[in-house]
Amino acid sequence: MLHRLLFAVAAAAVLFSSSAASAEHDGKVQILLLGDSTTEGSIPRLMTPEGPHLEEVIRSLLAEEKDLPTTNVINLGLSGEYIQRLLESGRYDKVAAKLPGIDYVLIRYGLNDNARRENFPENFPRDYHDLLERLRRDHPKAELIITTVIPYGDEATSTKINMLNRNVADAEKLPLFDIYPRYAEELKQGQNMLNYRRFPLEKIPENRREFVKPFVRSGSVIVLDNRLDPHFGGLPGWYGDRHPNLAGYHVIGDETAKYLAPRIRDRFVTVAKPPVEKRPAETK
Repeated sequence: MLHRLLFAVAAAAVLFSSSAASAEHDGKVQILLLGDSTTEGSIPRLMTPEGPHLEEVIRSLLAEEKDLPTTNVINLGLSGEYIQRLLESGRYDKVAAKLPGIDYVLIRYGLNDNARRENFPENFPRDYHDLLERLRRDHPKAELIITTVIPYGDEATSTKINMLNRNVADAEKLPLFDIYPRYAEELKQGQNMLNYRRFPLEKIPENRREFVKPFVRSGSVIVLDNRLDPHFGGLPGWYGDRHPNLAGYHVIGDETAKYLAPRIRDRFVTVAKPPVEKRPAETK
């Protein structure tokens, strides 16, 4: 009877592996997001402070996977940032280097690097190597994950950037999280459904400026959805800002959670196997 009881208990138990205890911090798996404005989401935070924003979307979706440990998602994305600036400005040392217990780091750069880093094709991989070297030293237990950029600007530029991301991942023997295809597929439902509208007030017809007054922030008309499209969709550049709106961040968050869930499960969750029942030795 005793061995049957042990069998039943073991078969039903789902235990966290012993490695989880040393890797978790405050009982949670720590996930760090590094990137630019498409990671930070400053305008959605300004317009809808209550969110949920990217880190909370990821955390909430992972929480729905009931066999996974609790996660904490730290979003250190910053508008306008590129890898060289992250390192040379000292921001990495200030906000990222000493974070305790980091288990995963998802890194998404390339858009600003392409626009602002001289000799981008050569310096971007070098900058990436420098960042990865720092991360390995400061967070030796973390899995580092290179992430592709989302569709932004023309497809040829995105392809060029993401090819370099892929090359870095291959050279550094790191996983590549390719989020581009999912985001591009969602855009087929409506090419402007995942970006907010940010448009200079001075370009709004004068007789409509009182009308848009509730939507003005720092000299621009800003709206996270399509409610003003019927009035201003015909103005040149109305759809020019391609940063994600809340729906765009839900796409990123959903795809990120789907990518991370099996990795967390494989690393931190162990299904206890039932003990092998020993049979009495046969007698001749």
